[in-house]
Amino acid sequence: MTILLNGDYVETVEGATIEALLRQLDISRERVAVELNADILPKVQYETRLLCDGDKIEIVHFVGGG
Repeated sequence: MTILLNGDYVETVEGATIEALLRQLDISRERVAVELNADILPKVQYETRLLCDGDKIEIVHFVGGG
């Protein structure tokens, strides 16, 4: 299955969740926001929201500093 991730086409397994995608990318869910098809996805849905072919995902990392 193909999704559009931060502007690049990425292959992922059928039936993958947002949580599985983050693990596949080695990204901790603690300091990111995920936009799925132009909507911000609540973190409580990361484990249950299944990806579909053609989904558009933006992952934003929060960076601290001063």
